[in-house]
Amino acid sequence: MNLPPIELEFLKAITDDTGVFQHSKFGTPNRQEGYTTDDNARALIAVTKYNQIKGNITSDRLIDTYLSFLLHMQRADGKMHNFLNYDRNFLDDEGSEDCAGRTLWACGYVINSALSAEKRLLAKEIFDKAFRWACCFKSPRAKAFAILGLAHYHKAYNEDHNLAQNIQTLSDGLLEYYKNTRSSDWRWFEPYLTYVNGRIPHALFEAYRITKKAKYIQVADESLKFLLEVQILNNIFVPIGNHGWYRKGKSRSLYDQQSVEAASMTEATLSAYRETNNCHYRTLAQTIFNWFLGRNTQNAFVYNSATSGCYDGITEEGLNYNQGAESTICYLSARIELQISK
Repeated sequence: MNLPPIELEFLKAITDDTGVFQHSKFGTPNRQEGYTTDDNARALIAVTKYNQIKGNITSDRLIDTYLSFLLHMQRADGKMHNFLNYDRNFLDDEGSEDCAGRTLWACGYVINSALSAEKRLLAKEIFDKAFRWACCFKSPRAKAFAILGLAHYHKAYNEDHNLAQNIQTLSDGLLEYYKNTRSSDWRWFEPYLTYVNGRIPHALFEAYRITKKAKYIQVADESLKFLLEVQILNNIFVPIGNHGWYRKGKSRSLYDQQSVEAASMTEATLSAYRETNNCHYRTLAQTIFNWFLGRNTQNAFVYNSATSGCYDGITEEGLNYNQGAESTICYLSARIELQISK
């Protein structure tokens, strides 16, 4: 299957001089919903990736916008706000752990990029202020996002042994969750599968790349294979639906299926391919990504080639025709990863 060209047009259309809008009504930005750190961190990662393959004035300006947004959303103590309304007023006192983790991941990605020294130094400053709270993270996804950020940071500052030690500390926390929950028929870190599940094994593959500790790749591989067993049915990727998720010992939900799941699993399998040299993972990454291109339970094109946006997912009745930031950015990020991994 031919892959669509990589385009920034829709992302540019849903971004103003503050940041990327959280939601769209169909294809039009919904200003009432404002902005989030979550989405601007995702966007910063995706467009920094884009710069690796075809950077231009548009991508440079978007990166400036998203990095500036993260700077604005950081409190003096390093913690992050998550929600900002259209009038640029904060809507929360403190964002979630996942929000903080995504900030670390995004800034880590910039630190190890070919962007200007000024941008890389700003990202490092935001990261260093935010990371002081990472030791308190309870969320396995927040830990995973922080590991991904540290892994990129380490590429730029590999002489800093504290970075590798921090990766080990967070990764050991994930392994402790795994040990407490795992059983012969449930190879996972929690007694339920919810959202962006692929990021956890993805992070452990990256932890292995840095530390070369076999325990990380063993759990990464075993847990990723569990996700693949659960979510690939008849050679079609069927992500866990958000109407009930999937609890241990219960039936899994089929709908609603979200773009973020297909993207996180695409990138997790590509990370597995890089660390194991198992070509089957590269094939699986394409199978999963094809969910965006009509190979799904509704035979619906989730990627909108007319706009370069991405629909918000698949319901039992068909497509959710809104094209929000999360879906569009996650598609773009996974599409670029496939390009880079060729």
